[in-house]
Amino acid sequence: MKEPEFDVHAAHRYFSAYCFNAAWDLIDKAERSAEEDEAMLSLSLASTWHWTQREDCTPTNLSVSYWQTSRVYALLRQADNARRYAQLCLQASQGDDVPPFYLGYAYEALARAEAVAGRRQALAEYSRLARGAAERVSEPEDKKQLLADLDTIT
Repeated sequence: MKEPEFDVHAAHRYFSAYCFNAAWDLIDKAERSAEEDEAMLSLSLASTWHWTQREDCTPTNLSVSYWQTSRVYALLRQADNARRYAQLCLQASQGDDVPPFYLGYAYEALARAEAVAGRRQALAEYSRLARGAAERVSEPEDKKQLLADLDTIT
């Protein structure tokens, strides 16, 4: 394969963030078209891939990226895929160097996936675990955000 004429590392840095933010813009839309749903998913998956190509990628970066993809799949009502990425988020969030905020969001993603699947008992258990992780979050605004997101799961 021929070496490209651009800085590959800079491209991964740019597209990991660009795709994440563009996916987030679509997540925030109250109503999306089918094409926007597809773009939201493609952007989130692209962001994840670009993160995995970065030399500076940390478990925290992966946790956030997997969390976003799980959220996208939950919005698309694809419980199995939402659960799969939530599990990847949980794996990335369990290191000693990952703050409890991210572990809380891993459990939030699992709770949301189970809500989509209609599995109320699993939803309740993951919500309990997320709230437990939230109790260990030292930053008040982060804790408030996590708890507010948990309250949106039905």
